[in-house]
Amino acid sequence: MGVPAFFRWLSRKYSSIIVHCVEEKAKECNGVRVPIDTSKPNPNEVEFDNLYLDMNGIIHPCTHPEDKPAPKNEDEMMVAIFEYIDRLFNIVRPRRVLYMAIDGVAPRAKMNQQRSRRFRASKEGVELTEEKQRVREEVIQRGGYLPPEEIKERFDSNCITPGTEFMDNLAKCLRYYVADRLSNDPGWRNISVILSDASVPGEGEHKIMDYIRRQRAQPNHDPNTHHCLCGADADLIMLGLATHEPNFTIIREEFKPNKPRPCALCGQLGHEIKDCEGVAREKRGEHDQFADSPPSSEQEFIFIRLSVLREYLERELTMASLPFPFDFERSVDDWVFMCFFVGNDFLPHLPSLEIREGAIDRLVNIYKDVVHKTGGYLTESGFVNLERVELIMQAVGVAEDNIFKKRKEDEESFKRRMKEKKKRMKAEQRPSFLLGGQFAPQALGGRDRPQPVHNARHAAFDMRMNSRDQQNRDAAQSLKAMMRNGNGSQTPTGSSDGLDGRGVKRKAEDSDSEPEPEDNVRLWEEGWKQRYYKTKFDVDVTDETFRQKVVKSYVEGLCWVLRYYYQGCASWKWYFPFHYAPFASDFKDIKGMFTEFEKGTKPFKPLEQLMGVFPAASGNFLPETWRALMTDPNSSIIDFYPEDFAIDLNGKKYAWQGVALLPFVDERRLRAALERVYPDLTPEEVKRNSLGSDVLFVGKSHPLCDFIQELYKSDTGEATEMPPELCHGIQGTLNLDEEPILPDKPVESPVPLLRDLTQNQAVGIKFKDPQYQEDFVFKAVILLGAKIPSKVLKPGDWERSNQGPFKPQLGFNPNRQQAHLDQSAFRALGHSMNRDRQRGGGHYSNAPPPGSYHQGNYHPPHGGAMPVYQHPRQHMALLGAPPPAFNVQPYPRQPYGHQGWNRAMQTQGGAYQQNQQRGRGGPSGYHPRHDRGNPRGPAQGYSSGRSYPLPPPPARRYNWN
Repeated sequence: MGVPAFFRWLSRKYSSIIVHCVEEKAKECNGVRVPIDTSKPNPNEVEFDNLYLDMNGIIHPCTHPEDKPAPKNEDEMMVAIFEYIDRLFNIVRPRRVLYMAIDGVAPRAKMNQQRSRRFRASKEGVELTEEKQRVREEVIQRGGYLPPEEIKERFDSNCITPGTEFMDNLAKCLRYYVADRLSNDPGWRNISVILSDASVPGEGEHKIMDYIRRQRAQPNHDPNTHHCLCGADADLIMLGLATHEPNFTIIREEFKPNKPRPCALCGQLGHEIKDCEGVAREKRGEHDQFADSPPSSEQEFIFIRLSVLREYLERELTMASLPFPFDFERSVDDWVFMCFFVGNDFLPHLPSLEIREGAIDRLVNIYKDVVHKTGGYLTESGFVNLERVELIMQAVGVAEDNIFKKRKEDEESFKRRMKEKKKRMKAEQRPSFLLGGQFAPQALGGRDRPQPVHNARHAAFDMRMNSRDQQNRDAAQSLKAMMRNGNGSQTPTGSSDGLDGRGVKRKAEDSDSEPEPEDNVRLWEEGWKQRYYKTKFDVDVTDETFRQKVVKSYVEGLCWVLRYYYQGCASWKWYFPFHYAPFASDFKDIKGMFTEFEKGTKPFKPLEQLMGVFPAASGNFLPETWRALMTDPNSSIIDFYPEDFAIDLNGKKYAWQGVALLPFVDERRLRAALERVYPDLTPEEVKRNSLGSDVLFVGKSHPLCDFIQELYKSDTGEATEMPPELCHGIQGTLNLDEEPILPDKPVESPVPLLRDLTQNQAVGIKFKDPQYQEDFVFKAVILLGAKIPSKVLKPGDWERSNQGPFKPQLGFNPNRQQAHLDQSAFRALGHSMNRDRQRGGGHYSNAPPPGSYHQGNYHPPHGGAMPVYQHPRQHMALLGAPPPAFNVQPYPRQPYGHQGWNRAMQTQGGAYQQNQQRGRGGPSGYHPRHDRGNPRGPAQGYSSGRSYPLPPPPARRYNWN
């Protein structure tokens, strides 16, 4: 979601929503890696029912990672995706449903943003290639060293779009992956897996939300289902709140700012490509054995507890003395709606609302002041009351002038602080005092032998006096400069043209101020609205008709976005037809600006979307005749694909923050041009251009397996209602798959790195969510029978925000026992390990780090704590303590610690047993069968911990070697 810094703001303001994930690591026994048994209780001491994966958040970091070498070919990418899913499954361990959703064809409102991103990515790729070539030539001319240039095709991340061969192959690979895990992993044995690939229209996260909405509207739905959604987009938080499910958790990668990235030219850390000097790489290890192993640690994960966020919001949004009954669920919906004003993927944010300036807090305060006048809430189940929204907007509009002036003052204050910081850092770079005389530094080799020191005490006294005199002289010169220049702001001639105190022009690199982009709008000065409309829209501010047209489109957008979050896509063809938003003060008389969206609209087909979002540089993913429409000068739609385009910084500093001024695609012209090239599609391309269906997979031991097998035996061509009592209350319709995965039938591996699945125990069938009337409204309420989780926040948690660093708890149990070392263990550790590295020697002084560390598999225990061993003698022996003959007596465990540990284990076991009972019984009282066992002996597949052979064979399609 296009809300810059939203998660950073949220996690700082409501810090207790964050919980660090506890992840069990695989162990090795006699050189064999033992896989993790995910059927055991969750180490986070909470049991999840459903896990939803927004797959695009997994595909992108696995195919083109930023902090490690990229996979060499497509097959390695698929293996990386499998391993990523395995890791998430190990952390969450769902007991009922795993839902994997890949972005399909998006609504037209989203396609505009996708088009901007892909055009930017193509342009930045070309610019990076040109810059690498230019810097390489400069470095070589200076005599620098650079590794030989690799001849390989650049991976175009634009192929991660519905309709490409890459996405089609990914769907096949995921079908194989699911069948393999259902056949061989005991943690997958009783769960249902739903795969919604790129052929199914809709964004991944919204397909997930649509599934949750439709299931919770069924009578068999369990209102206490614990959901866990994986994704890094900020809008997942709003989507989770919009479900009104009391048990909803989000898992995402922990964001670590300022992570080092290797130079794109030499591959070394510590500098960017523009600062590359061609210095030879240092040898890593005694024999340079760690050259290809980046020193990057494995990415950690965190949980975001929306139940705790609801506690925060309940305290913040509760209002007394209202003229109508207070409803917390309705106020949460209003909070979600107000967050749309600071940014989303479908509308540009209002100019006066920046989240870094506290825009959401400002809106909440205005909301609490104005709600007494509105007579009710702003929204209801995804429908907006525009008359009440106008009061909020007018209150924001009154403060717009002050907001713009305050923004300018803050920017100038920040620039002054940064300028002073640069001066301090520059002064600290040179030594404040340099030794002289017999202590003066000498060049290497300048002395044949050490010189004796004469009268050291007198020499030290002279050095102290010289240092003090130098400081006095520096202070005097600084004071004179300030008096001469008028407090340092002007030169002796009264100008500030960049001359220093000696009248010499400063060099560009010596200047403390960076060149600022020209801002013709100047929102902080009088006449800002006139300049804004003239510069951005090329119309006069007095053109009231045009301003109302922009406001009307924005109001429609607000209604469309809220409907999209709460009810599903209201219109596949609506979009906001401008690059910029109006001002809050322009929202006047908006009550009648929106009536209803056009009904019966259909999504684009995959190849049609590619034509709408791809630049000409990515045309190789399209059929040849379709590609020609992007490059042929005589094409009727050639204006949709400019080779270059402007980026308006719009008051920002960096290009990625600016607005890409691309022409909007005219749907009618695009379809008319494609009619002439549709007959050129091959059968395979026709298949990729068609819309698909979700696929449901279950294992052979699942209660639904026999029912699905009977459907295939009867070969019925009609849709069949799925019995909810066989699948944890899930409802929907089933249709036979044209290329089914069936039990006891081999599954061919689409990845040469992985072997075929000869003993398959999974079955797959097409699945469709329950259908409702077009005017059906999904109620945004807490379901009857739902149990609200116990309160987590304590009185001190309310004031914790913005008060320094906060360390999240580990796992869901606040009373978790932490491992620690006592004093005797530290003493033993100090005797065993070399602490004074300057003296040399010791057991570990010259030992290289283990290879597993450089492969990203080694992690020190959380918080630096040492592991707790089962036996005290084993513990002390590993730390270098005396042998067992000394009969070391361990410290007795305190009674309260023992009770706390028992309580933690009881809590963990109780949660697991409760979930198992709830999973067996279900809402309809169905008890699944026991595992039938595996008559064929041990399951094949990843018995060695899913370790894949290292030398990869050449890929079929893409080869980036």
